[in-house]
Amino acid sequence: MTIHYAWSGSKVRLRPVRPEDWAEFHNNDLDSENARLCDEIHFPRSEEGTGIWAVHQSQNGPDGDNVFLAIATLDGTLVGSMNTMSCNARTGTFKYGISIFREHWRNGYATDAVKTVLRYYFEELRYQKVNASVYAFNDGSVALQEHLGFQLEGKLRNMIYTKGQHYDEYIYGLTKAEFEQLYG
Repeated sequence: MTIHYAWSGSKVRLRPVRPEDWAEFHNNDLDSENARLCDEIHFPRSEEGTGIWAVHQSQNGPDGDNVFLAIATLDGTLVGSMNTMSCNARTGTFKYGISIFREHWRNGYATDAVKTVLRYYFEELRYQKVNASVYAFNDGSVALQEHLGFQLEGKLRNMIYTKGQHYDEYIYGLTKAEFEQLYG
Protein backbone atom coordinates (compact mmCIF):
# COMPACT_ATOMS: atom_id res chain seq x y z
CA MET A 1 0.00 0.00 0.00
CA THR A 2 1.34 3.42 -0.99
CA ILE A 3 1.04 6.14 1.64
CA HIS A 4 1.04 9.79 0.61
CA TYR A 5 2.31 12.23 3.23
CA ALA A 6 1.06 15.78 2.55
CA TRP A 7 4.33 17.34 3.75
CA SER A 8 6.52 15.37 1.33
CA GLY A 9 7.29 16.32 -2.23
CA SER A 10 9.33 14.39 -4.76
CA LYS A 11 12.67 15.55 -3.26
CA VAL A 12 12.02 16.98 0.20
CA ARG A 13 10.00 16.52 3.36
CA LEU A 14 8.94 19.47 5.47
CA ARG A 15 9.14 18.95 9.22
CA PRO A 16 9.48 20.85 12.49
CA VAL A 17 12.92 22.04 13.55
CA ARG A 18 14.61 19.58 15.90
CA PRO A 19 17.02 20.55 18.71
CA GLU A 20 19.80 18.58 17.00
CA ASP A 21 19.43 20.79 13.88
CA TRP A 22 21.23 23.63 15.65
CA ALA A 23 24.66 22.98 14.09
CA GLU A 24 23.41 23.14 10.49
CA PHE A 25 21.45 26.32 11.22
CA HIS A 26 24.47 27.81 13.01
CA ASN A 27 26.73 27.06 10.03
CA ASN A 28 24.17 28.63 7.73
CA ASP A 29 24.13 31.74 9.94
CA LEU A 30 27.85 32.14 9.15
CA ASP A 31 27.02 32.54 5.43
CA SER A 32 26.49 36.30 5.34
CA GLU A 33 25.71 36.40 1.62
CA ASN A 34 22.92 33.84 2.03
CA ALA A 35 21.61 35.80 5.03
CA ARG A 36 21.55 38.97 2.92
CA LEU A 37 19.62 37.22 0.15
CA CYS A 38 16.99 35.85 2.56
CA ASP A 39 16.55 38.64 5.05
CA GLU A 40 19.47 40.58 6.47
CA ILE A 41 22.83 40.04 8.08
CA HIS A 42 22.17 39.71 11.81
CA PHE A 43 24.50 40.21 14.75
CA PRO A 44 26.55 37.09 15.57
CA ARG A 45 24.97 34.41 17.72
CA SER A 46 26.87 31.91 19.85
CA GLU A 47 26.61 28.17 19.34
CA GLU A 48 24.76 28.03 22.65
CA GLY A 49 22.36 30.72 21.43
CA THR A 50 21.64 28.79 18.25
CA GLY A 51 21.08 25.67 20.34
CA ILE A 52 18.56 27.54 22.50
CA TRP A 53 16.88 28.87 19.34
CA ALA A 54 16.60 25.33 17.90
CA VAL A 55 15.09 23.98 21.14
CA HIS A 56 12.63 26.88 21.18
CA GLN A 57 11.70 26.31 17.52
CA SER A 58 11.22 22.59 18.15
CA GLN A 59 8.71 23.41 20.89
CA ASN A 60 6.78 25.94 18.81
CA GLY A 61 3.85 24.84 16.77
CA PRO A 62 2.07 26.89 14.15
CA ASP A 63 0.77 30.31 15.13
CA GLY A 64 -2.60 30.13 13.42
CA ASP A 65 -1.59 29.22 9.87
CA ASN A 66 1.85 30.86 10.20
CA VAL A 67 4.50 28.17 10.52
CA PHE A 68 8.30 27.76 10.41
CA LEU A 69 9.48 24.42 8.97
CA ALA A 70 12.78 22.68 8.32
CA ILE A 71 13.37 21.33 4.81
CA ALA A 72 15.02 17.91 4.66
CA THR A 73 15.76 15.61 1.76
CA LEU A 74 13.81 12.36 1.67
CA ASP A 75 16.86 10.65 3.22
CA GLY A 76 16.77 13.12 6.12
CA THR A 77 19.54 15.62 5.26
CA LEU A 78 18.62 19.12 6.48
CA VAL A 79 18.89 21.51 3.52
CA GLY A 80 17.09 24.67 4.64
CA SER A 81 13.92 26.16 6.05
CA MET A 82 10.78 27.92 5.01
CA ASN A 83 7.99 29.79 6.66
CA THR A 84 4.54 31.07 5.98
CA MET A 85 3.48 34.43 7.35
CA SER A 86 0.81 37.09 7.10
CA CYS A 87 -1.77 34.32 6.76
CA ASN A 88 -5.20 35.88 6.46
CA ALA A 89 -7.96 33.28 6.32
CA ARG A 90 -10.61 35.94 5.73
CA THR A 91 -9.02 37.18 2.49
CA GLY A 92 -7.44 33.82 1.68
CA THR A 93 -3.95 35.25 1.23
CA PHE A 94 -0.55 34.44 2.71
CA LYS A 95 3.15 34.99 2.13
CA TYR A 96 6.09 32.64 2.27
CA GLY A 97 9.86 32.81 2.61
CA ILE A 98 12.47 30.15 1.97
CA SER A 99 16.18 29.61 2.58
CA ILE A 100 18.24 26.76 1.19
CA PHE A 101 21.71 26.24 2.65
CA ARG A 102 24.30 27.22 0.02
CA GLU A 103 25.78 23.73 -0.43
CA HIS A 104 22.32 22.51 -1.48
CA TRP A 105 21.47 25.24 -4.02
CA ARG A 106 20.38 24.26 -7.53
CA ASN A 107 19.08 20.79 -6.63
CA GLY A 108 15.36 21.56 -6.95
CA TYR A 109 14.77 21.53 -3.20
CA ALA A 110 13.27 25.04 -3.07
CA THR A 111 10.89 24.33 -5.95
CA ASP A 112 9.72 21.09 -4.36
CA ALA A 113 9.30 22.65 -0.89
CA VAL A 114 7.32 25.63 -2.21
CA LYS A 115 5.01 23.42 -4.28
CA THR A 116 4.42 21.20 -1.23
CA VAL A 117 3.43 24.18 0.94
CA LEU A 118 1.28 25.74 -1.78
CA ARG A 119 -0.58 22.49 -2.38
CA TYR A 120 -1.37 22.23 1.34
CA TYR A 121 -2.47 25.85 1.75
CA PHE A 122 -4.57 25.85 -1.43
CA GLU A 123 -6.10 22.37 -1.10
CA GLU A 124 -6.43 21.99 2.68
CA LEU A 125 -6.73 25.48 4.15
CA ARG A 126 -8.76 27.21 1.39
CA TYR A 127 -6.22 29.94 0.67
CA GLN A 128 -6.61 31.44 -2.79
CA LYS A 129 -3.43 33.50 -3.25
CA VAL A 130 0.21 33.53 -2.17
CA ASN A 131 2.69 36.41 -2.36
CA ALA A 132 6.47 36.42 -2.12
CA SER A 133 8.76 39.39 -1.56
CA VAL A 134 12.08 39.26 -3.39
CA TYR A 135 15.01 41.64 -3.15
CA ALA A 136 15.99 43.07 -6.54
CA PHE A 137 19.58 41.85 -6.19
CA ASN A 138 18.49 38.23 -5.49
CA ASP A 139 18.61 36.80 -9.01
CA GLY A 140 18.15 33.23 -7.75
CA SER A 141 14.91 34.05 -5.96
CA VAL A 142 13.60 36.02 -8.94
CA ALA A 143 14.30 32.98 -11.12
CA LEU A 144 12.61 30.65 -8.59
CA GLN A 145 9.40 32.70 -8.49
CA GLU A 146 9.22 32.92 -12.26
CA HIS A 147 10.02 29.21 -12.65
CA LEU A 148 7.13 28.41 -10.28
CA GLY A 149 4.74 30.57 -12.35
CA PHE A 150 4.50 33.57 -10.02
CA GLN A 151 3.70 36.89 -11.67
CA LEU A 152 5.56 40.10 -10.88
CA GLU A 153 2.83 42.30 -9.41
CA GLY A 154 4.75 45.28 -8.17
CA LYS A 155 7.94 46.93 -7.09
CA LEU A 156 8.57 48.81 -3.87
CA ARG A 157 11.37 51.25 -4.51
CA ASN A 158 14.38 51.63 -2.19
CA MET A 159 13.04 49.23 0.45
CA ILE A 160 16.15 47.20 1.30
CA TYR A 161 19.44 48.64 2.53
CA THR A 162 22.57 46.50 2.27
CA LYS A 163 26.11 46.79 0.93
CA GLY A 164 25.90 50.55 1.39
CA GLN A 165 22.95 51.20 -0.88
CA HIS A 166 19.18 50.87 -1.24
CA TYR A 167 17.52 48.24 -3.42
CA ASP A 168 14.00 47.65 -4.65
CA GLU A 169 11.76 44.88 -3.37
CA TYR A 170 9.68 42.93 -5.90
CA ILE A 171 6.27 41.51 -5.03
CA TYR A 172 5.33 38.28 -6.79
CA GLY A 173 1.95 36.57 -6.63
CA LEU A 174 0.32 33.30 -7.62
CA THR A 175 -3.37 32.44 -7.36
CA LYS A 176 -4.82 29.03 -6.59
CA ALA A 177 -6.34 28.90 -10.10
CA GLU A 178 -2.92 29.59 -11.65
CA PHE A 179 -1.32 26.94 -9.44
CA GLU A 180 -3.94 24.35 -10.45
CA GLN A 181 -3.49 25.20 -14.12
CA LEU A 182 0.28 24.75 -13.83
CA TYR A 183 0.44 21.76 -11.49
CA GLY A 184 -2.97 20.06 -11.65
